[in-house]
Amino acid sequence: MTDAAVSPPVRRLSDWDAAELESLADEYETPLYVLDLERVRENYRRVDAAFPDAEILYALKANALGDVLRALREEGAGLECASAGEAQRALEAGATGADVHYTAVNPPARDLDWVVDAWADHPELTVTAGSEDTISRLADRGYDGRLCLRVNPGIGAGHHAKVRTGAAAKFGVPAERAVDVLEDATERDFDVVGIHAHVGSGVSSDQLAAHREFVARMGDLARRVDAAIGGDGLEFVDVGGGFGVPYHEDEEPLDLESVAEATREAIGEIDARLAVEPGRYFVADAGVLLTGVNTVKRARETTVTGVDAGMTTLLRPAMYDAYHPIRNLTADVDTDGVDSSDAAVREPIPQTVAGPICESGDVFCSDRDLPASERGDVLAIGNAGAYGYEMASQYNSRPRPASVVLDGDAVFLSRRRETVDDVTRLERETRTKRGPRTDDR
Repeated sequence: MTDAAVSPPVRRLSDWDAAELESLADEYETPLYVLDLERVRENYRRVDAAFPDAEILYALKANALGDVLRALREEGAGLECASAGEAQRALEAGATGADVHYTAVNPPARDLDWVVDAWADHPELTVTAGSEDTISRLADRGYDGRLCLRVNPGIGAGHHAKVRTGAAAKFGVPAERAVDVLEDATERDFDVVGIHAHVGSGVSSDQLAAHREFVARMGDLARRVDAAIGGDGLEFVDVGGGFGVPYHEDEEPLDLESVAEATREAIGEIDARLAVEPGRYFVADAGVLLTGVNTVKRARETTVTGVDAGMTTLLRPAMYDAYHPIRNLTADVDTDGVDSSDAAVREPIPQTVAGPICESGDVFCSDRDLPASERGDVLAIGNAGAYGYEMASQYNSRPRPASVVLDGDAVFLSRRRETVDDVTRLERETRTKRGPRTDDR
């Protein structure tokens, strides 16, 4: 077991063993996600050490692979689920109702139906509602169990405008209305247990002031709610996650101890327990995406390095203009131990690494200096453990990639590669059940 105190706060792409990764690409083919479970555990222990008195929930939306959920459950993490599907994954991974927080945004009817059915078997499950309408929809289904209210504190932060949730109207009940909403929920016999808010995703050290103000507002609200609803008051105040990780090679890691100290100071004296729910922080640097070079083309102003992964494999660069480090593993292996003056060393040249999708936005980088690529090379894309496979799609009818897990000395296939038959299977199954069209249809 690695001590969190000595575990490095970030794992750079250069820290991965190039020969081992290239061997995995050769055995399992590309594109291929590789995830190191021990690194996931180390990251959890670092958060646990920084927040020793807090309830720590893992946000499944970052990476819902069953092996990740089981590893974090063994470490003591609870599980925060944004959909019924994620809640089902959590329970299948061995979580109990007490471990699961269902925190959906505008939940579809079938999601609420599933969760209320699950609550019958897991009465300690917590449901977080982000609107009065959702509370009424729960009541209509007979739910009067553990209820947490998502509030909108009016302040957001994060790495991109699309993930700054704390001030977005879509998320939560306006904080100034929260007390009235919770008083009404109490009168309707809901078991009100907490309040929740999330400032945004990928919060960095230079956004600590926004985080502090956000948490202070949550502390003030918790004290007002306790005074209003009486009884035992709130059980927990969940200030979300959003702990950022450094994607750029020269970016400093988040000072987690400073974040924890600022959080405790800002929230002030509350009777409730603090809860945090990181996602990205646990898994981002525990994963890489391996992709093979299939085409090298000299264009007018750049060299285009065509690879077999694309925006359907890793969406973040196309969606958020996100930076991911890229490493040519084959070049590193070929030149390992060779003096830099040797002719075998590949000189860096500006390259645009592009995928196979018929979209101009399907690029992982533009004009980045990388060792000259050759057909058959294997590239590694770093910090791919969070929001990689979870955002993958079958656009262009492309099968989704496989996932390999490292666990100490063990290596195993955790999720097989999809085939084109998988992509079309639902249509074929539906077609076999379809009857002839009649005039009265």
